[in-house]
This record gives sequence, C-alpha cells and structure tokens, in this order.
Amino acid sequence: MTHLGVLIGCGFFATNHLHAWAEIPNVDIVAVCDLDEKKARATASRFGIEKAYTDAAEMVAAEAPDFVDIATTAASHRTLVEMAAPHTRLLICQKPMANTLADAEAMVAATDQAGTTLLIHENFRWQRPFQEIARRIAAGELGNIHFARFSFRHSYDNYANQPYLAQIERFALMDVGLHLFDLTRHLVGEATTLSCRTQRLNPDVNGEDAFTVIVGHAGGATSVLDCSFFSKLTPHRFPQTTAWIEGDRGTIDLDEEYRMTVHGPSGRKTYDVEAAVPGWGEKPWHVVGDSVVAFQRHAVAVLEGRAEPRPSGAHNVKTLAMALAAYEAAAANTVIDLDRWKEAR
Repeated sequence: MTHLGVLIGCGFFATNHLHAWAEIPNVDIVAVCDLDEKKARATASRFGIEKAYTDAAEMVAAEAPDFVDIATTAASHRTLVEMAAPHTRLLICQKPMANTLADAEAMVAATDQAGTTLLIHENFRWQRPFQEIARRIAAGELGNIHFARFSFRHSYDNYANQPYLAQIERFALMDVGLHLFDLTRHLVGEATTLSCRTQRLNPDVNGEDAFTVIVGHAGGATSVLDCSFFSKLTPHRFPQTTAWIEGDRGTIDLDEEYRMTVHGPSGRKTYDVEAAVPGWGEKPWHVVGDSVVAFQRHAVAVLEGRAEPRPSGAHNVKTLAMALAAYEAAAANTVIDLDRWKEAR
C-alpha cells in the first residue's frame, strides 16, 4: 500500500524531508506548498513532484493525503494543524511545535478531536549515536542513571542558510535547546526542575546564542545541557552533539568523532557510531540526514499502526514547556518547579 503525503513549506530544511521521503518505500509525496509560488514550483520540479500549491488548505482539500508534513516556522503551526487535522490521518510538525504553550495545547486538542495523530519532527533522538545509547540504557547496561551532560558547541555560520535565526529574539533555547530537552527526557527521564543561564555572544544576533541549563529529574538524576553558536573550535563540531551519561553500573562517553566509549564492570570498549552518509547527503550533515530518514521511517510505522508516535504532540508539549520555562529561569535567576510552572498569559 502506498501512503500519499503532502509537504507544506519549501524552505531550507524541507529539502531533507523530501530527500528522505524519496528513500522510503511505499511513500509518494504528491504535492508541495509554499507561499512563494516560485519556490513551490522549483521544489516540485527538483523532486519530480507533480503539483505545487500556494494555498495549504486548497492543497489538503484537493489531495486528501494520508499524511501532511509541516516544515514551516513555528508561528504558522497552530493554524496549519487546526486546518489539516480533520482531513488526514497523520500530521507531522517540525519543531519548535509552537511559540507558546497555549498554541501547542490547542494543536493537541485539535488533533485529538479529529482523531488524527500528531507527531513532532524531533530528530536528535533519531540520530544513530543516540539510538545506540538509548538501546544500551534500555538494556540496563548503565543501571540507574544519576548524571548526564549533552553539549552542542560550534561556530558554524547557521545564519547563511537560515538568516531568520539571527533575527529572532528567542534563538538558542528554542532551536537546539528543544533538541537537548527532548534528549534528556528520552534518555534520563522526566524533568521536574530547571535552572538556566543565557548569553548573547555574537553581536550580530538578536537572541541568546548560548545557554547552560541544569535539569533535575524525577528519579533523582541531574543533567546539564549546554549550547553555544559562538565556540571557537578548529575544526568546528557542527552539527554534532557530545554526551556523557553516568549510571551506577557504567558510563557512556560520546565524543566529537562519533566514538562511543562504554565503561562497565568488565572494562571499557569503544565503538564507532557515526551515521552513514545518505546518497543525497554529505559530511558533516550526514548525522542530520540519516536521522531524518530514521524519523520518517518511524512516521510510516506510526501511520501503519506498528509504532506509537515518538515524540507525540502531547509529549512535546512538555519539552516546549521546558524551553519557555528556561527563559523565565534565566530572567529571574531562579530554579523552576516544572510541575507547578504556568505560562504567563
């Protein structure tokens, strides 16, 4: 059975979506949409897609797709999800899920009411190194985790391909921060407390471009999440995330060369966990491209009833809450109790 899909938003990252869909059997992207007609038509032509639209509602009504892949910026997500939810079986929405918790909760409510599954395109957890780490944690190799660190530091010029990143007032926490919050919830456990310090290091960027967050977890573990878009490294590490995870039976160290060292009762072993380079990709983007393919294969499994959505919209609401609470924690120099935190309305 072939699953028919449409994509909304033909920007920079959408090309990864379309390359990945082309790799996955039994998936056919039948139309794309962008407010910029030239961009929509150029994208359709590049990927051999028959139809290009400038009106998303018109496209969804006309094509009646099995799934809708939303690759636009966060401000449009609620409107698009509420529009498309009654007309499709699966909605895939890029992160950030929304700019406010109220919008994110409304998106979950809309899909629940329509009986449509909402899956958030959160691909760090689908990177090969973190899939391998998750497998080992689930197998009990580390025992009970009590500490973790996830670090994303580089000086790559993100702004060349995505100039809007330099303009937004809330940048690093809503970009990489969301990835790291999802990782720590996925690998360490549910978050209960959070403190944060932010920095604006690059004078040409409007928002924060560095942060350090300390997270307390329900099981007693602590994780440290740090990010900088202004770290002077040669060569830069973009787009790699390094990690250090300690449990009462062992430790995993993931370094910048995709070497995963496992320290356990029988000693230490080092493994190469670098992702393959997709046929359409190149280094250093391969860890991202490979994770998009893995995520979208998961989306097909969800569509076919073979898997539960990871992360679902409801799950990602809590991840978004962590990012929004982090801004408040940084502004007030305080520790946030996430179970009691409420978004200012």
